[in-house]
Amino acid sequence: MSTRKKDSTGGCCKAMGGLLRPRFFKALGDSNRIALLCSLADSGRPRSVGELADCCPTDISVVSRHLAALRDAGVLQAHKRGREVFYTVCCEEFVGTLRAIADAIEACCPAKEKGGPGSGARSARSSARTRKSPGRRAAARGRREL
Repeated sequence: MSTRKKDSTGGCCKAMGGLLRPRFFKALGDSNRIALLCSLADSGRPRSVGELADCCPTDISVVSRHLAALRDAGVLQAHKRGREVFYTVCCEEFVGTLRAIADAIEACCPAKEKGGPGSGARSARSSARTRKSPGRRAAARGRREL
């Protein structure tokens, strides 16, 4: 019996293991953090904690903790000017991380059908829903006519 730990990736997608960092996904898993990130990205300039606090219905100390979580995850960068901390989005790093994850997933799970985002199981499900819809409508019309 071997004492070696089994590779949880099943030998596939070893590159993905280093990319799927829980801290990164946890930082993006809160609606207030997403609102802060969007507000900061929309402004296109460094903004202070006080300025960013206006976008969320939470206390400024909670906003500060949310921004720190995004900073620790590598999504934001902080610069201190006097007593204020200004945040900016680390666009190149953020986009690079998302692209690397997408590339790793694509390499690990190649698409069975060639095509755009609308191909595959998702479009099959939506077309199945479309096919079912007329039948339900016809049944409803039949009940109304009785």
